[in-house]
Amino acid sequence: MNGSSASAPAGSLSGSWEELVTAALLGTERRTPPGCPPGRQAPVALLDAAAVETVRRRAGLRPARAATRPEPAAEDPRPPLPPAAARRLALLLADRPGTPGGSGRRSTAPDLMELLPQWLAAANAHGFAAPAQTLPALLDAARGRTDLRPAALAFAGPRALWLARLNTDWRFARRSAPGGGASLPGMEETDRIQRLWQEGLFAERVSLLAAIRGREPAAARELLETTWPTERAEDRLMFLDSLRTGLCAEDEPFLERALADRSRNVRATAAELLSALPESALAARMSVRAGACVAVDHTNSAGGKGGTRSRPTLVVEAPHECDAGMERDGVVAKAPAGRGERSWWLGQLVEAAPLGSWSGRLGGRTPEEIVALPVADDWQGELHAAWCRAAVRQRDADWSRALLGKPSTPEAGGPGAVSLAERAKLLATLDYAERAEWVAGFIATHGLSEAFQLLGVCAVPWAEPLGRAVVDALNIARDAGSYPWSFSGVMGLAERCLDPSEAGRLDGLLAIPDEGEDASPGAGSYWAEAFQRLVGTLRLRATMAEELRAEPLRSPSP
Repeated sequence: MNGSSASAPAGSLSGSWEELVTAALLGTERRTPPGCPPGRQAPVALLDAAAVETVRRRAGLRPARAATRPEPAAEDPRPPLPPAAARRLALLLADRPGTPGGSGRRSTAPDLMELLPQWLAAANAHGFAAPAQTLPALLDAARGRTDLRPAALAFAGPRALWLARLNTDWRFARRSAPGGGASLPGMEETDRIQRLWQEGLFAERVSLLAAIRGREPAAARELLETTWPTERAEDRLMFLDSLRTGLCAEDEPFLERALADRSRNVRATAAELLSALPESALAARMSVRAGACVAVDHTNSAGGKGGTRSRPTLVVEAPHECDAGMERDGVVAKAPAGRGERSWWLGQLVEAAPLGSWSGRLGGRTPEEIVALPVADDWQGELHAAWCRAAVRQRDADWSRALLGKPSTPEAGGPGAVSLAERAKLLATLDYAERAEWVAGFIATHGLSEAFQLLGVCAVPWAEPLGRAVVDALNIARDAGSYPWSFSGVMGLAERCLDPSEAGRLDGLLAIPDEGEDASPGAGSYWAEAFQRLVGTLRLRATMAEELRAEPLRSPSP
């Protein structure tokens, strides 16, 4: 080797691997490798020493015992997807939202990721198993979208839990089932139930209690009672909430005891559950209190050509105090900021009173007749809002109809519907057909500008009257040259919720309409694109449904 300084033999270098690494990081000009003089050959000597040390370290390794192979995933007995449906799933999972352009417009192509929840629900309804090769992408999609998780994990089956034990990115799948993915114990497996209830993590115990409650409500309540006094307040609240499923009169003694709980939130939840039982003692107490605050007054009169006449009016005398009995029954004494105490107490009493008791207290009137009565001294808003909350809590369809009123009434609602959110909650107490008919009437009268929340409580696919009302309203907005982007939310709902059979009726809306003088610039082309995307999405949904109805691919015989 040329040079004034010969490099030291590689074998003459000494020092640990850490020293060699330090010399390499600092550079041989600042740190000379052990056993090598400084100079031009120092870098070469360092590399030689590292090579020798690497061989030595590898030669000194002892073979380790191989890791235990993981147990294979449990078998999934469900039939496989039909081939076309399997290909469709891969396309849905591969789709990613495009980067929006400067105009903010979407393309005319369907948004596949928005169709994935609907596809999963349909696949689960058919009872198909997920193809193994799609599970990683399916779990990744569910990881990013919590709304997908229940349907995605049901479709993925036992293999998803097996994969989740090998990849921490998918640990949400293990948290969704008791025992980190273990199967729920059967009702006859009392020892397993007791062990999981006594020793399981909080999330596991909540899942176990909810599962048992869904199968045998009394058994779940009895299990909860065994450890109730020793549970933390926040845990008691979550456990108590699980009793909403299958709530019945047999739960009353336990809930009455919970009214004395040291936690205010637990007391409030127990009172809410008891008020949902019209025959409970708490409901009776609340009925007496609320009834003492509201009465019919016949002394009001209205003048006319024939003199005076009596006009029944509801008069309200709100509570003057919140006593200990009211507090024990769940009435919160301290009113929120900006709210009067007496109106706050009144609302809670009326909300918790059984709606069936008002007819007898108010002259045998029907809910429609009660709601139609004028209310003195500006108490109508407070009284009707409380009745709205009671109708939702008690799932009383008759009172919901009365409070909703006719969909064509002025100001877009009945006298008790204080907001669109309240109307949506009231609608949820009606059956699907009645909801669709009411919302269709609302749209026909008031248009789409306020209907978005109401559409969200309607069953999918929308019933024919509702679908026709939405399409007609969109067409009216299009012909009027309305600002198109304000309808993008409803258009997105229509893509997912309209019956696919409506596609043929929309063909006439695909052309770019003539833009009037008052139309928003570019509105015509936007509407054409939006309707093209709507029609394309509806036809794709129809194709997806056909693919899931096809004959599944059978596994070859061994």
